[in-house]
Amino acid sequence: MDRKIEKKTWTPKRIAAALGGAILIGGIIYQLGFADHRSTMNVDKERLSIGTVQMGEFTDYILVSGQIEPARTVYLDAIEGGVVNQVIRESGALVNRGDTILILTNSNLQLDVMQRETMLYEQINNLRQTRLLLDQNDLNQQGQLAEIDYQISLLEPQYKRFKELHEKKLVSDREFEEVKEQYDYNLKRRKLTYASYRNDSIARSIQLNQLRMSENRMQASLTGVGNILDNLVITAPIAGQLATPEQLEIGQAINPGQRYGQIDVLDEFKVRVPVDELYLPRIGPGLKGNFSLSGSEYELEITKIYPTINNGRFEVDMEFTGERPEGIRRGQSVRIRLQLGQSEQSLLLPTGGFFKDTGGNWVYVFNTSGNAEKRKIRLGRKNPEFYEVLDGLVEGEKVIISGYENFGENEVLEMN
Repeated sequence: MDRKIEKKTWTPKRIAAALGGAILIGGIIYQLGFADHRSTMNVDKERLSIGTVQMGEFTDYILVSGQIEPARTVYLDAIEGGVVNQVIRESGALVNRGDTILILTNSNLQLDVMQRETMLYEQINNLRQTRLLLDQNDLNQQGQLAEIDYQISLLEPQYKRFKELHEKKLVSDREFEEVKEQYDYNLKRRKLTYASYRNDSIARSIQLNQLRMSENRMQASLTGVGNILDNLVITAPIAGQLATPEQLEIGQAINPGQRYGQIDVLDEFKVRVPVDELYLPRIGPGLKGNFSLSGSEYELEITKIYPTINNGRFEVDMEFTGERPEGIRRGQSVRIRLQLGQSEQSLLLPTGGFFKDTGGNWVYVFNTSGNAEKRKIRLGRKNPEFYEVLDGLVEGEKVIISGYENFGENEVLEMN
């Protein structure tokens, strides 16, 4: 007896087709919703520089180079010109205040000094002659007054006697009038002579005072003229080390005002530092700096700013605020960390070549799988060691800080 054979709904072939369709649909869904379509690039991790984001103290500073200079320098300029006659101290010598450095000769100057001294002596003699004439005139007027007083002393008793006798009619009117006229004349004469003497005395006192002042000025001028020749003997104004731009030789001519050397005070030093003009608005007296020398740290402070800009730089003077290094010399260079502001706690990212490629707007940050992904960030201030991180990174994350010029526009870097 025949039996009816029923057809199966899920045959192996249909099951295989259904599974294949499901896998295809799942793949499409995954690609559309979950797959990573970002561009990738394989890179060698060993050739990268990697920095770790960390919390630390951010110090806003710049690195500058400075030169050691004496804190005080006195320049030697020739007051009078001349020819070098003797070189007593040469460049590099240590001198004390008053030590002779050079002796110059100047025949024309010596002759001029002699002529000026002669003229001044003549003027002083003329003043003294004028004063002598004023004194003689004073004595003459005093003599006239003395003579008048003598005549009055003789006539006054005679006048009084004749007056009494005239009242008693014992002398004639004529005799009495002669004596009276002589007496009155001498009284008037004395009054006029004394008034003239008083006026002359006032004028003479003023004139004598002027003569005295003129003579004092001429004496001072005479002393100054005599000191001109002293300028041919050049001495050290302070103690220190003598430095001349060139070796001075006997017979060499030095012009008035010519700078022939300087004396450096060796007790104290400062550092002259050129700074980029970009930082001029942020630089002011009191800013601190430090440098390392022979394993020790030394602190400096800006004391003076020279705002004139040459070749894109201006200069500042920095002085030691504490101990200064032993054995430093003029012209020695030091590398200084010059602070531009106060230190504060910030999130820090080490500096690197990535900044010139991204402008600090994004970086490659390592993810948990060990690859690096592009991420937007925001950076703040910068010093030679770190950037200040304002947004986009957290402490402990690792960032590629070397240059990105070989990575193109790829968003993910897969490490080999």
